[in-house]
Amino acid sequence: MNHFLGQIPSEIGAYLPGLVVLLMSDNGFNGSIPSSLGNMSSLQVLDLSTNVLTGRILSNNSLQRQIPGWIGNMSSLEFLDLSRNNFSGPLPPKFGTSSKLRYVSLSRNKLHGPITIAFYNSSKIEALDLSHNDFTGRIPEWIGRQSNLRFLLLSYNNFEGEIPIQLCRLDQLNLIDLSHNYLSGNILSWIISSLPLGVSNSHDSVSSSQQSFDFTTKNVSLSYRGDIIRYFKGIDFSCNNFTGEIPPEIGNLSGIKVLNLSHNSLTRPIPPTFSNLKEIESLDLSYNKLDGEIPPQLTELFFLEFFSVAHNNLSGKTPTRVAQFATFEESCYKENPFLCGEPLPKICGVVMPPSPTPTSTNKNNEDNSGFVDMEVFYVTFGVAYIMVLLAMGAVFYINPYWRQAWFYFIEASLNNCYYFIVDNLPILSKFGFP
Repeated sequence: MNHFLGQIPSEIGAYLPGLVVLLMSDNGFNGSIPSSLGNMSSLQVLDLSTNVLTGRILSNNSLQRQIPGWIGNMSSLEFLDLSRNNFSGPLPPKFGTSSKLRYVSLSRNKLHGPITIAFYNSSKIEALDLSHNDFTGRIPEWIGRQSNLRFLLLSYNNFEGEIPIQLCRLDQLNLIDLSHNYLSGNILSWIISSLPLGVSNSHDSVSSSQQSFDFTTKNVSLSYRGDIIRYFKGIDFSCNNFTGEIPPEIGNLSGIKVLNLSHNSLTRPIPPTFSNLKEIESLDLSYNKLDGEIPPQLTELFFLEFFSVAHNNLSGKTPTRVAQFATFEESCYKENPFLCGEPLPKICGVVMPPSPTPTSTNKNNEDNSGFVDMEVFYVTFGVAYIMVLLAMGAVFYINPYWRQAWFYFIEASLNNCYYFIVDNLPILSKFGFP
């Protein structure tokens, strides 16, 4: 680790033609790659990455312009990493002709155009990372001929069309990331069933101990490197235009750690075979059109740390809140209008009472079916009136003082009425009243 700046010395290739390993990682080199490096016919490792691992070429600096085609003439090259630079343009037509090439990373550049036969003759490639570029067209069929391929990362590009059937030949594949593209069609079951993701691949690999890649798991993008890569298995098809049902054959991938099918247009229920994914840690099926119930057997996935089925058309009851499912919050299930149960606010089994219906059949009840039943009103009013009169009579009979006061009140009221009429009679006659 140094802090060199400026351009890579152009004389380095001329003075050291037999060099096997050249480490110049974590610096600030800029400018173009000196063509003299093409004279290093014995070079196996050229490391300009951000770490001390071997097998990197021109990684994580500020190198610009197009990738020089003479890199493909380095016949002894095994590890090639041009990631995290500012390379642009298409891939050179003779790129990657080395028969010993095993690890290729061109991620996080500005490369564009279709991928034709750039790595056609490199049959020993174990890891191919072309993510975070602007590649277009279809996923090339020649990838299916890479029989040793274990890691395929094509995310964050502009690929379109269906997944090539030829990918079913990749019987060593551990991880495939096709997310954030414009791929369409069905997720073909015969492709999924051919992947060895359920088989533990324990053999040592030089490339797996030296390579690194970025992959999103548990909704977080992380960088993986070193021996842990040998045990990492996952599928990420998120943010595409896939349709149809989820292949139930995915349930046979018992060794898978990550499965992300979110942000597509997948339909039909979640396959119950997902309960066989005993080692899965992250399962994201959100933002699709899935329906039916969530298989209750998913509570048997004891290593599951991230789970989301939000924004679908699922129905029924949420899985029982036991083990790891007791930790999943409302956001994991939200925007499923027919889903109920904890942690959602909608309680299962609550039925609203039916609205009352009229039972009378006669015409009078139909006419008086408004806010007040008039027949009942008249009867109630009459009974209340009689009860008031009887109560007053009983009070006056029992209490002579109140009886005398009542009669005095009546007499005074009559006198007041009499004198009011007498006093106002001339006025009424003046206006024509008799």
